Amino acid sequence: MTLDAVRSRGLFLLGCGKMGSAMLKGWLDQGIAPSAVWVLEPSPSNWVRGLAEQGLHLNEGVPDVPAIALLAVKPQMMGDALAPVSALGGGQTVILSIAAGTPIHYFEQMLGAATPIVRAMPNTPAAIGRGITALTGNAAASEADLSLAETLLSAIGQTVRLDGEHQMDAVTAVSGSGPAYVFHLIETLAAAGEAEGLPPDLALHLARATVAGAGALAEASEDTPAQLRVNVTSPGGTTAAALGVLMDPEAGFPPLLKRAVKAAADRGRELAG
Repeated sequence: MTLDAVRSRGLFLLGCGKMGSAMLKGWLDQGIAPSAVWVLEPSPSNWVRGLAEQGLHLNEGVPDVPAIALLAVKPQMMGDALAPVSALGGGQTVILSIAAGTPIHYFEQMLGAATPIVRAMPNTPAAIGRGITALTGNAAASEADLSLAETLLSAIGQTVRLDGEHQMDAVTAVSGSGPAYVFHLIETLAAAGEAEGLPPDLALHLARATVAGAGALAEASEDTPAQLRVNVTSPGGTTAAALGVLMDPEAGFPPLLKRAVKAAADRGRELAG
């Protein structure tokens, strides 16, 4: 299945909050016409309402046989929200879910095992087209189905394909929840700068730009993060003094982040039941 099938048969979006809106914008930029998109969203933004004036089908029900149905509602709302989607099971529509902690078998129980289902985990930088999304499919999802999902998800950033759903909790803990860890790093780095005498606004500006710049360099450079760290560190210098604290095997970043990621992954497994 290709984008041409989406253009001719339509795309159904269940939920159009921040993530759904980011994806919708990307699809429109890819050349999908508003008239090929159906959206069910109880509280649409003014932007989405404006698209309805351009042909987008807003809260007009579910198309008969859309090429793909994307489920972008919060996991705790999934039970009630899925009712309109139940008629799309059976194999003609690809179901693409971005609901955290909701396993594939949950959808198979409602829609049938013959329904191609793709489970994906994006992250919040998708809002600016810099996200990364991991995805995997059930036995009914063909290579063409997975490729279509990748094409649609590439509208919000990079995609990676998993070996199987068993990797999804770890992905959620690393890249799904990961932006929050980085935002907290910015907070705490700024607070540490304040403690050393910097004005709050300057400390935050320095911390935000430093983390953003270092991340961009890590992505663009051919060097590994470990080598980039070495490049910044002069023996006996200021960075080495700080890294002596941060790289402490008992109380530094390595054990702390390992515990944090494990806690997130464990919680994902609990949510999946």
